[in-house]
Amino acid sequence: MSKHRKKEQEAAAATAAAATEEVAVAAAETPVADPLAEAQAEAAKNWDLFLRERAELENFRKRTQRDKEEFRIFTRKELLLEVLPVLDNLERALDHAGQSGEGQGLLEGVTMTVAQFRKVVEDFGARPMVAVGAAFDPSLHQAMAQLETAEQPPGTVVSEYQRGYLLHDRLLRPALVVVAKAPSGEPAAHQE
Repeated sequence: MSKHRKKEQEAAAATAAAATEEVAVAAAETPVADPLAEAQAEAAKNWDLFLRERAELENFRKRTQRDKEEFRIFTRKELLLEVLPVLDNLERALDHAGQSGEGQGLLEGVTMTVAQFRKVVEDFGARPMVAVGAAFDPSLHQAMAQLETAEQPPGTVVSEYQRGYLLHDRLLRPALVVVAKAPSGEPAAHQE
């Protein structure tokens, strides 16, 4: 048995030597990773991630600020929609008082009140639209009637029942208007 065992040990030693030699050859063939290069690559990757996250955070801040500003501006819409009918009624009272010519003191008081209301409405960012004489625009005007007239081109706003308002260049309330149309005996001219 000892000869047999000796041969087994020699075979095992030869196998181990061959395996060690294969590992050495494989190690020589594969380049050894440079720890400094790996660290620099990881640092560059982390820097890129940092820059991306920083840009995303800055975009989020800008978007939040813009949304906050829009919310602040357009929350006034409800208040203005409640105040505008009061202003309309005061303006109607002025028109009526001017026609009758009576109550000069009352007329002056209402005139000052209307001026204050207009200032408050403008301070909140609403401004009246000029509708009379402009071309009818369904996104800004609501047609209440048509008037046959040869004095104005068809599709032109002739008069308004109620003034329209814009809130920071967005429609707050459409103008209620009367639109000109060609007299029934004449063919309508095409607008371009």
